[in-house]
Amino acid sequence: MPELPEVEVTRRSFADAIEGATVQSVRLGKPLRWPLGQEPQRLVGARVGATTRRGKYLWLPLSSQLAPGGLLLHLGMSGSLGFTADASAPAGTHDHFDLQTDRGLLRLNDPRRFGAVVWSPGLTADPAAKLLAGLGLEPFDARFDGPHLHAGLSGRRVAVKQALLAGDIVVGAGNIYACEALFLAGIDPRLPAHKLSRPRAARLAAAVRGVLAQALEAGGTTLRDFKDAHGVAGSFQMQAQVYGREGQPCLVCGTPIRRIVQGARSTFFCPQCQKR
Repeated sequence: MPELPEVEVTRRSFADAIEGATVQSVRLGKPLRWPLGQEPQRLVGARVGATTRRGKYLWLPLSSQLAPGGLLLHLGMSGSLGFTADASAPAGTHDHFDLQTDRGLLRLNDPRRFGAVVWSPGLTADPAAKLLAGLGLEPFDARFDGPHLHAGLSGRRVAVKQALLAGDIVVGAGNIYACEALFLAGIDPRLPAHKLSRPRAARLAAAVRGVLAQALEAGGTTLRDFKDAHGVAGSFQMQAQVYGREGQPCLVCGTPIRRIVQGARSTFFCPQCQKR
């Protein structure tokens, strides 16, 4: 599933190329998670603004007298965006949205169709406002620090890893990155969230930022088929210290890495380095 680093890597790979472009046509394939919410023809002639990201959503502003607003995109569980100058590239079976511009073709490929492309009058108007309402701070926001994380976790009795995955305290700590951040911070993923001390919360906040920065530098994680808008795969999976390493020796102490299931997700950790 594409997480925040993969979505940000995708954004960076096409945002500069499409900014300022004029929409020439819009093609819809099979239905995605939600309907577009706008007549495709009304988007023709719109000018594309600067693409931004909020959590795992991308916002593609469109300036037009007919339909001012923009498109909110989500990659779902298996989606990817491609951008090419070749407008003649035929749509494949799993290509469900095309935005043809005078600078190239932006195409959403989504085999499982849990992704979405939704038109909204703006980020502060519905449906965008409703979809973004429950998101926590961005991990690189200066307000995301130890005190913020500690306050967010203090009333929760679920395991600390599950609290991170909820995304309402901080966005971006998806399953792989939560495992890695908890390892770096030396925190057992089974620790009840409300028992995390202030000093350990500070270490965890720093670890979340560090892991996500490392993932961005590596182009994201490619476990199956993630690629950026130009078809380049990520390599963070090669740098993971615990994720996917069940039974292998910890890179710090040599203890075999354990795997458990939390909330239907695999959790990897070192039982020696990570303490409750």
